[in-house]
Amino acid sequence: MIDATAPTAGSLLQDVAFATALRACGQRPLRLPGGLILLQRRILGLRVAMLPRARPPPDLWAQLRAVGLHRVPLILSPPDPCALPPALRLRAPQTCAVLDLTPSPDARRAALHGKWRNQLRRAERAGLRVTHAPLPPDPNHPLLLAEAAQARARRYASWPPRLTAAFARVAPGQTRLFTAWQGRRPVAHMLFLCYGRGATYHIGHSCRDGKACHAHNLLLWRGANWLAERGHCQLDLGPLHPRTPGLSRFKLRSGAQPRATGGSWLYWRPLG
Repeated sequence: MIDATAPTAGSLLQDVAFATALRACGQRPLRLPGGLILLQRRILGLRVAMLPRARPPPDLWAQLRAVGLHRVPLILSPPDPCALPPALRLRAPQTCAVLDLTPSPDARRAALHGKWRNQLRRAERAGLRVTHAPLPPDPNHPLLLAEAAQARARRYASWPPRLTAAFARVAPGQTRLFTAWQGRRPVAHMLFLCYGRGATYHIGHSCRDGKACHAHNLLLWRGANWLAERGHCQLDLGPLHPRTPGLSRFKLRSGAQPRATGGSWLYWRPLG
């Protein structure tokens, strides 16, 4: 079990900017007295609250009562295994890849898998130009549209373009879009979202030429260095899925370590 007092890098889904972006999209997140952010949904017509990526506090029921949600089913999804009130498990824990940004660049480069390091060297010799800037707050940005189309085609869940654009509008300094160029043509993108001392690899996209020269290796390396220079201590690269072994290898060979989440649980006081 994880020590509940251990320091963490924070959570994107508990960041104030995320709640503000949700409100800009017409949703109504709530803040518990202790500062945690609750989401609200209707599932089959039933009102349900959600506590995303946060460890439940010891006085959870009292805090729910203070905001009038003590009679509402609550879905818990802690970021790591931790102590929970009596609850029904809805989904087994996932495993995510997390990159430690605290070592020096030389130490992190030495920790790269040999094949990943060789791909990075080839990308560095390919004559690519790398730029980075805050993400424009445009839901029709080509990267957001490409991600939405890919999510539909491959049937995985992702943020809608409107939500990512709203996040960029309310917190431009917490977004960083890295782009690799061949001449005047962009061949790969990688978008990072920042929160507290942590960051998340949010979206990546590469064309055939970008893949051929391993542009994503270069973008992840440059992005990790940029984040580390600004005091971020870890980079969440997202879940490791058996159905995408190539992507999982890319994440782990970058020096990231697998880390278990806490799963998803249904907490409802009457069930207790």
